Amino acid sequence: MPIRWTTLALLGALAGCAPAVHTPPSPSPTLSPDIEAADARVRAAIASGELKGLALAFIEDGQVKTVRSYGQRNAAGEPLRTETVMYGASLTKAVFAYTVMQLVDEGRIDLDASIARYLDRPLPDHPRDPRSGPWPDLREDPRWKDLTPRILLSHRSGFANFAFLEPDGKLRFHFDPGSRYAYSGEGLILLQFVLEKGLGLDLGQEMQRRVFDRFGMHNTSMMWRPDFAANLADGITEDRQWQPHDERGKVRAAGSMDTTLEDFARFAAGFMRGEGLSARSRAEMVRAQWPITTATQFPSLQPELAPAQRRPDLAAGLGVIVFDGPQGRGFFKGGHDDTTGNTWVCVERRRACVVLLANDVKAEALFPGLVRQLLGETGVPWSWEYGEMSMR
Repeated sequence: MPIRWTTLALLGALAGCAPAVHTPPSPSPTLSPDIEAADARVRAAIASGELKGLALAFIEDGQVKTVRSYGQRNAAGEPLRTETVMYGASLTKAVFAYTVMQLVDEGRIDLDASIARYLDRPLPDHPRDPRSGPWPDLREDPRWKDLTPRILLSHRSGFANFAFLEPDGKLRFHFDPGSRYAYSGEGLILLQFVLEKGLGLDLGQEMQRRVFDRFGMHNTSMMWRPDFAANLADGITEDRQWQPHDERGKVRAAGSMDTTLEDFARFAAGFMRGEGLSARSRAEMVRAQWPITTATQFPSLQPELAPAQRRPDLAAGLGVIVFDGPQGRGFFKGGHDDTTGNTWVCVERRRACVVLLANDVKAEALFPGLVRQLLGETGVPWSWEYGEMSMR
């Protein structure tokens, strides 16, 4: 969802927004994370009252090295813990892509096949249903047949982020499928529909079996579970209003996952070790699938930059964004709503990651500095992810 960028006026975080190095990186020794400096940075923000809650994990060589949590999880002041259930938001998309790539490995779906191959009737003939999608809106546009799993996972569907954001609430193509990047949760929901209707899968059960059970993510689910209530993070808005955690009642590939810092760190470490996927499929997720040609991620349908203004180091992967920086290839995925700020940033060469989960949108201003302290200079395209940050 679009971000209110004025919430990002904290602690000089723009020091982490330096552009990536565009020349091939030279080998460098493993960097030592400054975990205590990161810890002090977060504690200062908590003590100042600028930040309510944040949890962080550091992973090196595919192993979880540290998990820490800070602040409070609700208006009552109960502590946020590393095992507190938090909203994963769009981190869900990366986990969904990982699940899809397992199906690719098994030969059950082809990344480059038309979605029409998997449906028993044309997509627009499926009824409009809040639980499935607005597919009849595409009845007069045959370009839906050009959509493939690869196009949908790399945000090149041509759709707005969601159909309900359109002035008339109807789904439409804004450009030919596959021709450019524009963030679209609707595209991933369509791929979920194809898996469920075309392959007869229950996505929630598949992700539980293929991901959450595999990595021991015992407090992660694609839908609300009553046992989460005992240790649950509510969220706080930009204007400092606490909002109760949304008890999501349906599986949404675009962003319904609840998780904990400990759980997501296990997934992130396993992904960096290459578990659960063939080497080819894992590499495909973090390969540059298509150049990104906009100044910022949102609004998703903004005009493309002139070729000379584009970042050659920035591209869409499958479920993640990939970039090249001083430490070589990296990737990241964010997650955001009015009370949530999350990010997952990794450096491939070191099999190293930082995971940051926050129940406070103001935490995002800390992310560039924290990632830099823990991973060193990476070249993460913060200004593209968060737009124009202001400082004070």
